[in-house]
Amino acid sequence: MTVAETEKKPLPAPSKVQQKVQQSLARRQRQEKLFRGVGISAVACSLLLVALLFINIFSKGLPAFWQATITLDIYFDPAIVKIPEQPVQGAEESDNDFRERDLAWRSAVGMVNYNRLIQAGLEKVIPDALQHRRDLARIVTSGERFALRDLVIADPTLVGQTKTLHLLTDANIDVWLKGNIDRSLPDAQQQLSAKVREWVDQLAAEGVIQNRFSFALFMNPDSRSSLASAGLAGAFMGSLYMMLVVILLAVPMGVAAAIYLEEFAPKNKLTDLVEVNINNLAAVPSIVFGLLGAAVFIGWFNLPMSAPVVGGLVLSLMTLPTVIIATRSTLKAIPPSIRQAALGLGASKMQAIFHHVLPLAIPGILTGAIIGVAQALGETAPLLLIGMKSFVASVPAGPFEQSTALPVQIYLWQGNELRNFFEARTSAAIIVLLALMLSLNALAIWLRKKYEKRW
Repeated sequence: MTVAETEKKPLPAPSKVQQKVQQSLARRQRQEKLFRGVGISAVACSLLLVALLFINIFSKGLPAFWQATITLDIYFDPAIVKIPEQPVQGAEESDNDFRERDLAWRSAVGMVNYNRLIQAGLEKVIPDALQHRRDLARIVTSGERFALRDLVIADPTLVGQTKTLHLLTDANIDVWLKGNIDRSLPDAQQQLSAKVREWVDQLAAEGVIQNRFSFALFMNPDSRSSLASAGLAGAFMGSLYMMLVVILLAVPMGVAAAIYLEEFAPKNKLTDLVEVNINNLAAVPSIVFGLLGAAVFIGWFNLPMSAPVVGGLVLSLMTLPTVIIATRSTLKAIPPSIRQAALGLGASKMQAIFHHVLPLAIPGILTGAIIGVAQALGETAPLLLIGMKSFVASVPAGPFEQSTALPVQIYLWQGNELRNFFEARTSAAIIVLLALMLSLNALAIWLRKKYEKRW
Protein backbone atom coordinates (compact mmCIF):
# COMPACT_ATOMS: atom_id res chain seq x y z
CA MET A 1 0.00 0.00 0.00
CA THR A 2 1.38 3.34 -1.04
CA VAL A 3 1.67 6.41 1.18
CA ALA A 4 -1.09 8.19 -0.73
CA GLU A 5 -3.45 5.28 -0.19
CA THR A 6 -2.56 5.27 3.51
CA GLU A 7 -3.39 8.98 3.83
CA LYS A 8 -6.75 8.50 2.06
CA LYS A 9 -7.75 5.67 4.39
CA PRO A 10 -10.37 7.01 6.88
CA LEU A 11 -9.60 6.93 10.58
CA PRO A 12 -11.52 4.47 12.68
CA ALA A 13 -14.59 5.93 14.46
CA PRO A 14 -14.02 6.70 18.15
CA SER A 15 -15.46 4.23 20.54
CA LYS A 16 -18.30 5.03 22.91
CA VAL A 17 -15.83 5.35 25.78
CA GLN A 18 -13.73 7.82 23.83
CA GLN A 19 -16.84 9.84 22.93
CA LYS A 20 -17.87 10.03 26.57
CA VAL A 21 -14.37 11.13 27.55
CA GLN A 22 -14.32 13.83 24.88
CA GLN A 23 -17.77 15.08 25.90
CA SER A 24 -16.70 15.11 29.55
CA LEU A 25 -13.54 17.07 28.71
CA ALA A 26 -15.48 19.59 26.64
CA ARG A 27 -18.04 20.04 29.45
CA ARG A 28 -15.34 20.54 32.07
CA GLN A 29 -13.52 23.03 29.86
CA ARG A 30 -16.76 24.99 29.38
CA GLN A 31 -17.35 24.95 33.14
CA GLU A 32 -13.81 26.14 33.77
CA LYS A 33 -14.19 28.99 31.29
CA LEU A 34 -17.55 29.92 32.81
CA PHE A 35 -16.10 29.89 36.32
CA ARG A 36 -13.14 32.02 35.26
CA GLY A 37 -15.50 34.45 33.53
CA VAL A 38 -17.72 34.73 36.61
CA GLY A 39 -14.66 35.26 38.83
CA ILE A 40 -13.21 37.95 36.60
CA SER A 41 -16.62 39.63 36.38
CA ALA A 42 -16.99 39.57 40.17
CA VAL A 43 -13.55 41.12 40.65
CA ALA A 44 -14.23 43.76 38.00
CA CYS A 45 -17.62 44.58 39.53
CA SER A 46 -16.07 44.90 42.99
CA LEU A 47 -13.31 47.18 41.71
CA LEU A 48 -15.88 49.26 39.84
CA LEU A 49 -18.02 49.70 42.96
CA VAL A 50 -14.98 50.63 45.05
CA ALA A 51 -13.90 53.09 42.36
CA LEU A 52 -17.38 54.66 42.29
CA LEU A 53 -17.33 54.94 46.09
CA PHE A 54 -13.96 56.66 46.12
CA ILE A 55 -14.88 58.93 43.21
CA ASN A 56 -18.07 59.98 44.99
CA ILE A 57 -16.30 60.64 48.30
CA PHE A 58 -13.34 62.47 46.81
CA SER A 59 -15.43 64.56 44.42
CA LYS A 60 -17.50 65.84 47.36
CA GLY A 61 -14.78 65.97 50.00
CA LEU A 62 -11.79 67.51 48.25
CA PRO A 63 -13.43 70.96 47.79
CA ALA A 64 -13.98 71.09 51.57
CA PHE A 65 -10.21 71.19 52.12
CA TRP A 66 -10.32 74.68 50.62
CA GLN A 67 -12.49 77.29 52.28
CA ALA A 68 -13.54 80.84 51.48
CA THR A 69 -11.38 83.33 53.40
CA ILE A 70 -11.31 87.11 53.36
CA THR A 71 -8.07 89.07 53.54
CA LEU A 72 -8.32 92.06 55.90
CA ASP A 73 -5.91 94.55 57.42
CA ILE A 74 -6.81 94.39 61.10
CA TYR A 75 -5.75 97.36 63.22
CA PHE A 76 -5.49 96.38 66.88
CA ASP A 77 -6.80 99.70 68.09
CA PRO A 78 -5.58 100.50 71.62
CA ALA A 79 -8.89 102.27 72.23
CA ILE A 80 -10.66 98.94 71.77
CA VAL A 81 -8.02 96.48 72.97
CA LYS A 82 -7.70 97.92 76.47
CA ILE A 83 -5.73 95.30 78.35
CA PRO A 84 -3.32 95.51 81.29
CA GLU A 85 0.34 94.76 80.87
CA GLN A 86 1.18 91.10 80.59
CA PRO A 87 2.30 89.81 84.02
CA VAL A 88 5.86 88.64 84.57
CA GLN A 89 6.71 86.25 87.37
CA GLY A 90 8.73 87.89 90.10
CA ALA A 91 11.78 86.34 91.70
CA GLU A 92 10.00 85.69 95.00
CA GLU A 93 6.54 85.03 93.57
CA SER A 94 5.19 81.49 93.83
CA ASP A 95 3.98 79.60 90.79
CA ASN A 96 0.38 79.57 92.04
CA ASP A 97 0.31 83.33 92.56
CA PHE A 98 1.75 83.95 89.12
CA ARG A 99 -0.71 81.49 87.57
CA GLU A 100 -3.61 83.38 89.15
CA ARG A 101 -2.34 86.72 87.82
CA ASP A 102 -1.76 85.22 84.38
CA LEU A 103 -5.29 83.75 84.29
CA ALA A 104 -6.73 87.13 85.31
CA TRP A 105 -4.78 88.80 82.49
CA ARG A 106 -5.98 86.23 79.95
CA SER A 107 -9.55 86.78 81.10
CA ALA A 108 -9.13 90.53 80.58
CA VAL A 109 -7.80 89.90 77.07
CA GLY A 110 -10.77 87.66 76.34
CA MET A 111 -13.27 90.36 77.35
CA VAL A 112 -12.25 92.64 74.46
CA ASN A 113 -14.83 93.13 71.71
CA TYR A 114 -12.80 91.78 68.79
CA ASN A 115 -15.81 91.99 66.48
CA ARG A 116 -15.28 95.76 66.35
CA LEU A 117 -11.77 95.18 65.01
CA ILE A 118 -13.14 92.88 62.31
CA GLN A 119 -15.89 95.36 61.38
CA ALA A 120 -13.33 98.14 61.10
CA GLY A 121 -11.30 95.98 58.74
CA LEU A 122 -14.39 95.21 56.65
CA GLU A 123 -15.27 98.91 56.38
CA LYS A 124 -11.95 99.46 54.59
CA VAL A 125 -12.85 97.08 51.74
CA ILE A 126 -16.63 97.65 51.58
CA PRO A 127 -17.51 101.27 50.73
CA ASP A 128 -21.14 101.26 51.92
CA ALA A 129 -20.54 99.12 54.99
CA LEU A 130 -21.59 101.83 57.47
CA GLN A 131 -25.14 101.84 56.10
CA HIS A 132 -25.54 98.07 56.53
CA ARG A 133 -23.88 97.14 59.82
CA ARG A 134 -26.23 94.22 60.44
CA ASP A 135 -25.32 92.67 57.10
CA LEU A 136 -21.66 93.39 57.76
CA ALA A 137 -21.68 91.04 60.74
CA ARG A 138 -22.68 88.12 58.48
CA ILE A 139 -19.48 88.06 56.43
CA VAL A 140 -16.81 86.78 58.83
CA THR A 141 -17.64 83.73 60.91
CA SER A 142 -18.07 84.44 64.61
CA GLY A 143 -15.28 82.09 65.67
CA GLU A 144 -12.59 84.32 64.16
CA ARG A 145 -12.80 86.69 67.12
CA PHE A 146 -11.21 83.98 69.20
CA ALA A 147 -8.39 83.76 66.66
CA LEU A 148 -7.72 87.48 67.22
CA ARG A 149 -7.80 86.92 70.97
CA ASP A 150 -5.22 84.14 70.70
CA LEU A 151 -2.98 86.38 68.60
CA VAL A 152 -3.04 89.08 71.28
CA ILE A 153 -2.34 86.55 74.04
CA ALA A 154 0.60 85.13 72.06
CA ASP A 155 1.99 88.59 71.23
CA PRO A 156 0.63 91.55 73.26
CA THR A 157 2.85 93.91 71.24
CA LEU A 158 0.29 93.64 68.41
CA VAL A 159 -1.79 96.29 70.18
CA GLY A 160 -1.38 99.48 68.18
CA GLN A 161 -0.21 97.63 65.04
CA THR A 162 -1.90 96.60 61.78
CA LYS A 163 -1.69 92.97 60.71
CA THR A 164 -2.91 91.38 57.47
CA LEU A 165 -4.98 88.31 58.31
CA HIS A 166 -6.87 85.67 56.34
CA LEU A 167 -10.18 85.18 58.17
CA LEU A 168 -12.78 82.50 57.49
CA THR A 169 -16.03 83.72 56.02
CA ASP A 170 -19.43 82.53 57.17
CA ALA A 171 -20.40 78.98 56.17
CA ASN A 172 -23.26 80.26 54.00
CA ILE A 173 -20.83 82.47 52.08
CA ASP A 174 -18.55 79.48 51.42
CA VAL A 175 -21.53 77.53 50.11
CA TRP A 176 -22.65 80.49 47.98
CA LEU A 177 -19.27 80.96 46.31
CA LYS A 178 -18.85 77.23 45.62
CA GLY A 179 -22.19 77.14 43.80
CA ASN A 180 -23.93 74.80 46.23
CA ILE A 181 -26.90 77.18 46.47
CA ASP A 182 -29.27 77.88 43.61
CA ARG A 183 -28.70 81.54 42.80
CA SER A 184 -32.04 81.80 41.01
CA LEU A 185 -34.04 81.26 44.20
CA PRO A 186 -36.03 84.26 45.48
CA ASP A 187 -34.67 86.34 48.35
CA ALA A 188 -37.10 84.77 50.82
CA GLN A 189 -35.46 81.36 50.26
CA GLN A 190 -31.85 82.56 50.30
CA GLN A 191 -29.74 82.15 53.44
CA LEU A 192 -27.88 85.39 52.72
CA SER A 193 -29.40 88.81 52.26
CA ALA A 194 -29.23 90.47 48.87
CA LYS A 195 -26.70 93.02 50.13
CA VAL A 196 -24.36 90.33 51.51
CA ARG A 197 -24.57 88.40 48.24
CA GLU A 198 -23.71 91.56 46.35
CA TRP A 199 -20.72 92.28 48.61
CA VAL A 200 -19.46 88.71 48.44
CA ASP A 201 -19.55 88.52 44.66
CA GLN A 202 -17.78 91.88 44.43
CA LEU A 203 -15.05 90.94 46.93
CA ALA A 204 -14.55 87.57 45.21
CA ALA A 205 -14.13 89.33 41.86
CA GLU A 206 -11.57 91.67 43.42
CA GLY A 207 -9.64 88.80 44.99
CA VAL A 208 -10.33 89.93 48.56
CA ILE A 209 -12.22 86.67 49.16
CA GLN A 210 -10.42 83.57 47.93
CA ASN A 211 -10.48 79.84 48.51
CA ARG A 212 -7.50 78.87 50.65
CA PHE A 213 -6.43 75.59 52.20
CA SER A 214 -8.45 75.11 55.37
CA PHE A 215 -6.08 74.55 58.28
CA ALA A 216 -9.10 75.09 60.54
CA LEU A 217 -10.41 71.69 59.45
CA PHE A 218 -7.43 70.06 61.15
CA MET A 219 -6.58 72.55 63.92
CA ASN A 220 -10.00 73.45 65.36
CA PRO A 221 -12.43 71.35 67.42
CA ASP A 222 -16.11 71.07 66.55
CA SER A 223 -18.29 74.17 66.82
CA ARG A 224 -22.00 74.92 66.74
CA SER A 225 -21.90 78.70 67.04
CA SER A 226 -19.30 79.13 64.26
CA LEU A 227 -19.96 76.39 61.73
CA ALA A 228 -17.24 77.53 59.34
CA SER A 229 -14.66 77.04 62.13
CA ALA A 230 -15.71 73.46 62.91
CA GLY A 231 -12.78 71.07 62.66
CA LEU A 232 -11.54 67.57 63.43
CA ALA A 233 -8.88 68.32 66.07
CA GLY A 234 -10.97 67.11 69.02
CA ALA A 235 -12.17 63.97 67.22
CA PHE A 236 -8.66 63.20 65.97
CA MET A 237 -7.15 63.40 69.45
CA GLY A 238 -10.00 61.33 70.86
CA SER A 239 -9.35 58.61 68.28
CA LEU A 240 -5.62 58.80 69.00
CA TYR A 241 -6.11 58.27 72.74
CA MET A 242 -8.48 55.36 72.07
CA MET A 243 -6.00 53.70 69.72
CA LEU A 244 -3.27 54.07 72.34
CA VAL A 245 -5.48 52.25 74.85
CA VAL A 246 -6.18 49.51 72.29
CA ILE A 247 -2.49 49.11 71.45
CA LEU A 248 -1.47 48.97 75.11
CA LEU A 249 -4.19 46.53 76.16
CA ALA A 250 -5.55 44.45 73.27
CA VAL A 251 -2.31 43.76 71.44
CA PRO A 252 -0.18 42.44 74.38
CA MET A 253 -3.09 40.53 75.92
CA GLY A 254 -4.15 39.05 72.57
CA VAL A 255 -0.64 37.96 71.61
CA ALA A 256 0.01 36.45 75.06
CA ALA A 257 -3.31 34.57 75.01
CA ALA A 258 -2.61 33.23 71.50
CA ILE A 259 0.88 32.03 72.46
CA TYR A 260 -0.47 30.21 75.52
CA LEU A 261 -3.40 28.59 73.69
CA GLU A 262 -1.31 27.50 70.71
CA GLU A 263 1.94 26.46 72.38
CA PHE A 264 1.41 25.73 76.08
CA ALA A 265 -2.27 25.01 76.84
CA PRO A 266 -3.23 21.34 77.15
CA LYS A 267 -5.62 20.06 74.51
CA ASN A 268 -8.80 19.27 76.45
CA LYS A 269 -12.47 20.22 76.49
CA LEU A 270 -11.82 23.43 78.40
CA THR A 271 -9.37 24.82 75.85
CA ASP A 272 -11.70 23.67 73.05
CA LEU A 273 -14.50 25.66 74.69
CA VAL A 274 -12.27 28.71 74.98
CA GLU A 275 -11.27 28.49 71.31
CA VAL A 276 -14.91 28.19 70.21
CA ASN A 277 -15.89 31.21 72.28
CA ILE A 278 -13.00 33.27 70.88
CA ASN A 279 -14.14 32.47 67.33
CA ASN A 280 -17.71 33.35 68.27
CA LEU A 281 -16.65 36.65 69.84
CA ALA A 282 -15.03 37.67 66.56
CA ALA A 283 -18.49 37.50 64.94
CA VAL A 284 -20.41 39.35 67.68
CA PRO A 285 -21.88 42.68 66.42
CA SER A 286 -19.89 45.67 67.65
CA ILE A 287 -22.96 47.28 69.20
CA VAL A 288 -23.07 44.42 71.74
CA PHE A 289 -19.60 45.43 72.95
CA GLY A 290 -20.94 48.97 73.34
CA LEU A 291 -23.74 47.71 75.59
CA LEU A 292 -21.22 45.71 77.61
CA GLY A 293 -18.93 48.72 77.98
CA ALA A 294 -21.78 50.99 79.07
CA ALA A 295 -22.90 48.46 81.68
CA VAL A 296 -19.46 47.48 83.03
CA PHE A 297 -17.07 50.39 82.61
CA ILE A 298 -19.59 53.19 83.15
CA GLY A 299 -22.22 51.48 85.29
CA TRP A 300 -19.96 49.44 87.59
CA PHE A 301 -16.58 51.14 87.51
CA ASN A 302 -18.05 54.68 87.24
CA LEU A 303 -15.62 55.75 84.52
CA PRO A 304 -16.55 59.06 82.85
CA MET A 305 -18.92 58.94 79.90
CA SER A 306 -17.67 60.08 76.51
CA ALA A 307 -14.06 59.51 77.61
CA PRO A 308 -11.46 57.98 75.25
CA VAL A 309 -10.35 55.55 77.96
CA VAL A 310 -13.83 53.96 77.99
CA GLY A 311 -13.92 53.88 74.21
CA GLY A 312 -10.47 52.31 74.18
CA LEU A 313 -11.52 49.62 76.65
CA VAL A 314 -14.62 48.77 74.61
CA LEU A 315 -12.64 48.64 71.37
CA SER A 316 -9.97 46.52 73.11
CA LEU A 317 -12.60 43.90 73.95
CA MET A 318 -13.74 43.95 70.35
CA THR A 319 -10.19 43.73 68.94
CA LEU A 320 -8.96 40.92 71.21
CA PRO A 321 -10.50 38.03 69.20
CA THR A 322 -9.03 39.40 65.96
CA VAL A 323 -5.54 39.63 67.44
CA ILE A 324 -5.77 36.18 69.02
CA ILE A 325 -7.00 34.47 65.84
CA ALA A 326 -4.41 36.20 63.64
CA THR A 327 -1.57 35.36 66.03
CA ARG A 328 -2.59 31.72 66.34
CA SER A 329 -2.81 31.38 62.56
CA THR A 330 0.71 32.81 62.26
CA LEU A 331 2.09 30.43 64.90
CA LYS A 332 0.46 27.44 63.18
CA ALA A 333 2.17 28.42 59.93
CA ILE A 334 5.64 28.04 61.50
CA PRO A 335 7.00 24.57 60.54
CA PRO A 336 7.12 22.07 63.43
CA SER A 337 10.74 21.34 62.47
CA ILE A 338 11.76 24.70 63.99
CA ARG A 339 10.44 23.65 67.38
CA GLN A 340 11.79 20.11 67.10
CA ALA A 341 15.27 21.32 66.13
CA ALA A 342 15.41 23.74 69.08
CA LEU A 343 14.22 21.08 71.52
CA GLY A 344 16.67 18.57 70.05
CA LEU A 345 19.56 20.94 70.74
CA GLY A 346 18.60 21.13 74.41
CA ALA A 347 16.47 24.28 74.52
CA SER A 348 13.52 24.37 76.88
CA LYS A 349 10.02 24.71 75.46
CA MET A 350 9.88 28.39 76.43
CA GLN A 351 13.26 29.04 74.85
CA ALA A 352 12.16 27.25 71.68
CA ILE A 353 9.02 29.37 71.46
CA PHE A 354 10.43 32.79 72.42
CA HIS A 355 13.88 32.47 70.81
CA HIS A 356 13.05 30.63 67.60
CA VAL A 357 9.30 30.54 66.81
CA LEU A 358 8.26 34.08 67.77
CA PRO A 359 10.96 35.87 65.75
CA LEU A 360 9.67 34.07 62.67
CA ALA A 361 6.04 34.89 63.57
CA ILE A 362 6.59 38.61 64.18
CA PRO A 363 5.53 39.72 60.65
CA GLY A 364 2.20 37.92 60.87
CA ILE A 365 1.59 39.04 64.45
CA LEU A 366 2.26 42.68 63.55
CA THR A 367 0.00 42.43 60.52
CA GLY A 368 -2.88 40.99 62.53
CA ALA A 369 -2.45 43.52 65.32
CA ILE A 370 -2.36 46.52 62.97
CA ILE A 371 -5.36 45.30 60.99
CA GLY A 372 -7.26 44.85 64.28
CA VAL A 373 -6.37 48.38 65.35
CA ALA A 374 -7.40 49.75 61.94
CA GLN A 375 -10.74 47.97 62.25
CA ALA A 376 -11.25 49.46 65.70
CA LEU A 377 -10.43 52.93 64.37
CA GLY A 378 -13.46 52.86 62.10
CA GLU A 379 -16.02 51.55 64.60
CA THR A 380 -18.96 53.83 65.43
CA ALA A 381 -21.79 51.84 67.02
CA PRO A 382 -20.09 50.95 70.34
CA LEU A 383 -18.92 54.55 70.80
CA LEU A 384 -22.46 55.88 70.41
CA LEU A 385 -23.62 53.74 73.33
CA ILE A 386 -20.97 55.06 75.75
CA GLY A 387 -21.86 58.70 75.14
CA MET A 388 -19.18 59.71 72.64
CA LYS A 389 -21.82 61.21 70.36
CA SER A 390 -22.12 64.23 72.67
CA PHE A 391 -20.98 67.61 71.40
CA VAL A 392 -17.49 68.47 72.70
CA ALA A 393 -16.08 71.87 71.73
CA SER A 394 -12.55 71.33 73.04
CA VAL A 395 -9.50 69.22 72.34
CA PRO A 396 -9.04 66.56 75.06
CA ALA A 397 -5.82 66.87 77.03
CA GLY A 398 -5.90 63.25 78.21
CA PRO A 399 -7.79 59.95 77.84
CA PHE A 400 -10.06 60.71 80.81
CA GLU A 401 -11.48 63.95 79.39
CA GLN A 402 -14.65 64.10 77.34
CA SER A 403 -14.12 63.70 73.63
CA THR A 404 -15.54 62.28 70.46
CA ALA A 405 -13.96 60.19 67.68
CA LEU A 406 -13.56 60.53 63.94
CA PRO A 407 -16.33 58.05 62.98
CA VAL A 408 -18.73 59.67 65.45
CA GLN A 409 -17.80 63.14 64.18
CA ILE A 410 -18.72 61.99 60.68
CA TYR A 411 -22.04 60.73 62.04
CA LEU A 412 -22.75 64.05 63.78
CA TRP A 413 -21.82 66.20 60.77
CA GLN A 414 -23.94 64.10 58.43
CA GLY A 415 -27.02 65.03 60.48
CA ASN A 416 -26.28 68.76 60.64
CA GLU A 417 -29.09 70.99 59.38
CA LEU A 418 -26.74 73.03 57.13
CA ARG A 419 -26.37 70.14 54.70
CA ASN A 420 -25.01 72.27 51.85
CA PHE A 421 -21.92 72.99 53.93
CA PHE A 422 -21.50 69.84 56.02
CA GLU A 423 -22.11 67.32 53.25
CA ALA A 424 -18.74 68.21 51.75
CA ARG A 425 -17.16 68.49 55.21
CA THR A 426 -18.45 65.01 56.06
CA SER A 427 -16.81 63.60 52.93
CA ALA A 428 -13.59 65.41 53.87
CA ALA A 429 -13.67 63.77 57.31
CA ILE A 430 -14.23 60.39 55.61
CA ILE A 431 -11.16 61.03 53.46
CA VAL A 432 -9.10 61.74 56.61
CA LEU A 433 -10.38 58.54 58.25
CA LEU A 434 -9.72 56.47 55.13
CA ALA A 435 -6.22 57.95 54.88
CA LEU A 436 -5.49 56.85 58.45
CA MET A 437 -6.86 53.34 57.87
CA LEU A 438 -5.02 52.92 54.57
CA SER A 439 -1.83 54.16 56.24
CA LEU A 440 -2.19 51.54 58.96
CA ASN A 441 -2.76 48.81 56.38
CA ALA A 442 0.23 50.01 54.36
CA LEU A 443 2.30 49.95 57.54
CA ALA A 444 1.21 46.35 58.14
CA ILE A 445 2.29 45.34 54.62
CA TRP A 446 5.62 47.14 54.98
CA LEU A 447 6.37 45.52 58.35
CA ARG A 448 5.48 42.12 56.98
CA LYS A 449 7.86 42.55 54.04
CA LYS A 450 10.60 44.01 56.23
CA TYR A 451 10.65 41.33 58.90
CA GLU A 452 9.59 38.37 56.80
CA LYS A 453 12.05 35.47 57.02
CA ARG A 454 12.16 32.34 54.91
CA TRP A 455 12.91 28.90 56.22
